[in-house]
Amino acid sequence: MEHTDLYIDGDWRKSGDRFDVINPATEEVLASVASADIADADAALDAAERAMGEWAARTPRQRSEVLRKAWELMTAQLDDFARLITLENGKARADAMGEATYAAEFFRWFAEEAVRADGMITRAPSSGARIMVQHKPAGLAVLVTPWNYPAAMGTRKIAPALAAGCGVIIKPASETPLTMLALMPLLAEAGVPPGLVNVLPSRRTGALVDHMLHDPRVRVVSFTGSTGVGRKLLKSAADQVLKPAMELGGNAPCIIFEDADMNEAIDGTMQAKMRNLGEACTAANRIYVHRSIAAEFTRRLTERMSALRLGDGSDPSVDVGPLVNAATRDKVAEFVQDAVAKGARIECGGSVPEGRGFFYPPTVLSGVPEAADCVHDEIFGPVAAIQTFTDQDDVIRRANDTEYGLVAYVFSRDFRRAMQVCERLDYGMVGLNRGLVSDPAAPFGGVKQSGLGREGGHEGMLEFMETQYISASW
Repeated sequence: MEHTDLYIDGDWRKSGDRFDVINPATEEVLASVASADIADADAALDAAERAMGEWAARTPRQRSEVLRKAWELMTAQLDDFARLITLENGKARADAMGEATYAAEFFRWFAEEAVRADGMITRAPSSGARIMVQHKPAGLAVLVTPWNYPAAMGTRKIAPALAAGCGVIIKPASETPLTMLALMPLLAEAGVPPGLVNVLPSRRTGALVDHMLHDPRVRVVSFTGSTGVGRKLLKSAADQVLKPAMELGGNAPCIIFEDADMNEAIDGTMQAKMRNLGEACTAANRIYVHRSIAAEFTRRLTERMSALRLGDGSDPSVDVGPLVNAATRDKVAEFVQDAVAKGARIECGGSVPEGRGFFYPPTVLSGVPEAADCVHDEIFGPVAAIQTFTDQDDVIRRANDTEYGLVAYVFSRDFRRAMQVCERLDYGMVGLNRGLVSDPAAPFGGVKQSGLGREGGHEGMLEFMETQYISASW
């Protein structure tokens, strides 16, 4: 929490307005952070424009070495980043360390990808002209990140943008700006030029981002967050015909077939549901269990969920920390109350504990009816909502019956059937006998109203590049 001002042009800049960052476990103020305004945004754009010319002119290997150094430096400070993530986000120590490690890995992955923006030379069949294709930096990028992964959602955007040769302005979530600010001295030490990466915490998010998206120097907008906000940003991006990369909401189904390995299914469901306390767009939201094994599955999942220790995430013995704020906790409680009112049964948890902090206990609901609100909207909390099925075609139909299409999970020992099901699921990603799909080396993203474009993998860098074709004869 050493740095709480704006980071513009490689320097710390104060602001006339500030806002408080709250520890969700204690409801105490952690720090007062500078709140950027339009003038600050213009200064950041100016700085990024100046820095990008020299950075884009560097060789891919030179950019690669800086990113590699950033990975080494961040890896050496994982404990510090994990502690800061816990303080401002609330997640338990193990989750925070997992995020810090995952976040650092994007620098290593895109250090390797920076040298692989491969082009092509071929010959046009009809004219005989040479077709030359190359990838060039797209331009300045505005990055807008959420509170649920204050480190990883930033590095997942910064690393590919720098690998591609772009300058960036990042707007972190107001709930969790401290982690991204703490990353900036590390990037400077790694060799990132002043002005190439700028951080603008702000309580004026809408006006600030809209202003930047209407600046002609901005060519890419990358956003992770709700579908509702994503729609608004896409409308703003349309005015300048910006290149959008949108990772939006999810409503992930988790399908457990009767032949699933029960241990594997329970472990995978726990990971898919409880990673990051369920505050993830990839969290298993609807758990469909074959009726023949539903009783055993529910009993064993309830045992695992009941055994989790709830408390302040800074205590290493705690498994489940608080939710990020009161509004998120209250929404989770409302989902549970609605499901129970419509016929669901509480197997464990299900009530807000007394005392300070935005806590909600690990909860299992069985017999959740289709009409329950939590079936149609993201729970974003530690609630496992179990439904049953008997027919494969029916469960696929139910799984696809949503506007979202980010990720789905399938558990079955029958690989042939499982692959057939995966191909029929209308989702950008599927975890097959796995409760975790996120990997820096894989293209992360969804279909339908879960987003546009991909982050991670080779595709993640191409989101910050434009394809240029040159027709030549010799």
